Amino acid sequence: MSRRDFYEVLEVERTASDSELKAAYRKAAMRWHPDRNPGDAGAEARFKELNAAYDCLKDPQKRAAYDRFGHAAFEQGGMGGPGRGADMSDFMSDIFESFFGDGRARGRSSGGRERGADLRYNMEITLEDAYSGKTAQIRIPTSVACEACSGTGAKPGSRPKQCATCGGAGKIRSSQGFFLMERTCPTCHGRGETIDDPCEECDGAGRVTKERMLEVAIPAGVEDGTRIRLSGEGEAGLRGGPAGDLYIFLSLESHPLFQRDGADLYCRVPIAMTTAALGGSFEVPTIDGGRTRVKIPEGTQSGMQFRLKGKGMPVLRTKDFGDMYIQANVEIPQRLTRRQRELLEEFATEASDSNHPESTGFFSRVKEFFGGA
Repeated sequence: MSRRDFYEVLEVERTASDSELKAAYRKAAMRWHPDRNPGDAGAEARFKELNAAYDCLKDPQKRAAYDRFGHAAFEQGGMGGPGRGADMSDFMSDIFESFFGDGRARGRSSGGRERGADLRYNMEITLEDAYSGKTAQIRIPTSVACEACSGTGAKPGSRPKQCATCGGAGKIRSSQGFFLMERTCPTCHGRGETIDDPCEECDGAGRVTKERMLEVAIPAGVEDGTRIRLSGEGEAGLRGGPAGDLYIFLSLESHPLFQRDGADLYCRVPIAMTTAALGGSFEVPTIDGGRTRVKIPEGTQSGMQFRLKGKGMPVLRTKDFGDMYIQANVEIPQRLTRRQRELLEEFATEASDSNHPESTGFFSRVKEFFGGA
């Protein structure tokens, strides 16, 4: 009985790359796996055919021979049957690594060296600092590479050795039926290396705890909750592994005059009732340390806002600025003298509905609501 072309079995072109071959195999194997087709002899035969095809084509030497001689390259013992070694454990191994990846990639660098932990530092700055930006110095207690052993963890003059139990992989695999079990190597604890003579300074860890002084550049325009990442400034890796990162989390102190909303600033300014009624002007401070004069028209009501263009906060990493809004808060006079009271009573006598249009309109609507009573 003639055998189908291996490329046809995997449904790929003869020029397919290794990754394309692997992807096609996984897709077809998941479809024709016996567990997903119980009792289907055809599916089982197709699955075996897939394994044979992939076992041949994934090996560069076997693939080269197959491309030149076809199936004849493996007949009469040529290079060994293509189906050899493509058993269930190989299939489950591919599926396992497809979903979970290689264990050494998670939190470890090549050679089993563990990456250092990321660190967090909370920093509080003023609104003025956020406006102009600043360079701050901070002290960080953290783990740094041991100078005595250069971070290897081994005593000076010696070196770590490859773990004899796992061969440097940091893990041990074993097959149980259809399942591939993987566990951390008990000898090296996943590092892939062992140290016979540890460094006396760091007890074999390759790092020691010290306090470091760092400079942090805070750009103008940062907002509350901004995170700044300093790559490689975190905790040193174990036994020469790469360092983690340092994350600076910024929080802004409350300001006695300004409230911030994005790049805009708001300032509530109390003004006298007479100024609000007659109009006038007053000076207000700005976040850049200057002062500016604000004119208000007569009849200004409490809550009215006046915009000062470009007097707000800088927009992060741009040349733009927000605006500043002055909100009038009309202050009602207190502790009146007898003469002041007389003047206000006289004004109330002379006042008409046109002097208080909002209150007049409101009470008119109230009267209508109750049926004109």
